Amino acid sequence: MEGCKVEELLKSLEKLKKSEIKSLVDARIKEFKEKGKKTSNELFKELCFCILTANFNAEKSIKIQEEIDDGFLTLPEHQLARKLRELGHRYPNTRAKYIVEARKYKNSLKDIINSFDDGGKLREWLVKNIKGIGYKEASHFLRNIGFTDFAIIDFHIIDILAKHKLIEKPKTLTRRKYLEIENLLKEIGKKLKLNLAELDLYLWYIETGKILK
Repeated sequence: MEGCKVEELLKSLEKLKKSEIKSLVDARIKEFKEKGKKTSNELFKELCFCILTANFNAEKSIKIQEEIDDGFLTLPEHQLARKLRELGHRYPNTRAKYIVEARKYKNSLKDIINSFDDGGKLREWLVKNIKGIGYKEASHFLRNIGFTDFAIIDFHIIDILAKHKLIEKPKTLTRRKYLEIENLLKEIGKKLKLNLAELDLYLWYIETGKILK
């Protein structure tokens, strides 16, 4: 990682670490760790949120999650799809189908998570077994329940890395490309003494001016 563009990004992140944004990031990371201690049903609702975020706006997904809440656990597929449509989701039918299919794990999700001593293998399990969950969504879910070593690589992160000449924008984000960019982000994190969960929140702030989940 060389060049003035990289230094510019590192300086921006270092400056944020010394600003009031640090307390917001630290508070959010603490929330994520607390959420990881919750029940299988609560964890499942967080998984549903991450299913909603695929190719869709994160802020709108947060509002939808708050509105539907326990409906993710119980609503019949057609009612869930109707609710998602009313709340403005871009893919109401598909996401309702994925959520209903994933319910077979809702009571055992906490046990499944605890059965893995390797977070990487847990992420692979999520991608393989939960329809609608790719590497970005699986990483998002794991970050939101307290894991700190996965990158959430969405268009915001890709844009900022491309803008600073660290990557070329990929046409498609394959598993190999995802892991390659994740390793690059790990290098940036090491330079700044940040884990990937913290780095993601700072990068999101640089790109959007917001600290979300």
